[in-house]
Amino acid sequence: SILMQRKLFLYNFRNLLKAKGRCETYLCYVVKRRDSATSCSLDFGYLRNQMGCHVEMLFLRYIATWDLDPGRCYRITWFTSWSPCYDCAQHIASFLRSYPNLTLRIFMARLYFCEDRKAEPEGLRRLHKAGAQIAIMTFKDYFYCWNTFVENEERAFKGWEGLHENSVHLTRKLRRILLPLYEVDDLRDAFKILGL
Repeated sequence: SILMQRKLFLYNFRNLLKAKGRCETYLCYVVKRRDSATSCSLDFGYLRNQMGCHVEMLFLRYIATWDLDPGRCYRITWFTSWSPCYDCAQHIASFLRSYPNLTLRIFMARLYFCEDRKAEPEGLRRLHKAGAQIAIMTFKDYFYCWNTFVENEERAFKGWEGLHENSVHLTRKLRRILLPLYEVDDLRDAFKILGL
């Protein structure tokens, strides 16, 4: 099926602050071509990690086969269950530099941090610097995904307890990651002065 099962979506996209046991990454995508003021939807669907290959790499391989017209503008939107690891972020940033006519928006359910490497924040900063728009999923993003990518059997999306609070917490964490380092130091100094 082109649509994801409800239980699969609810389990993998739940924005828990600690999501042990959720080892796979799912990526829902929409690809649009922009023609002046209008846009034309070209494709949508979802992918997951396969045989040791991260889902972001699977998508980049898939879109690279499209032979995108360099004279047209394209917008890709991802909704992912985890943020990209450092290596994937590097590959995505390189891909974006190769396709200046393409924009990428990434909405993430959770932030991924590898235990043995603390490189993921730097990967997210590089990805942001390469032009990717990155954000944490909010209720409206879950609502959109539910109605676009999920076999919902006409059931309305109902958020879980903690969805909003976790989204706010993760958004603040992402904002701190993406702040230029001099601003982070300025904030630390301000907090020290205020005694916080």
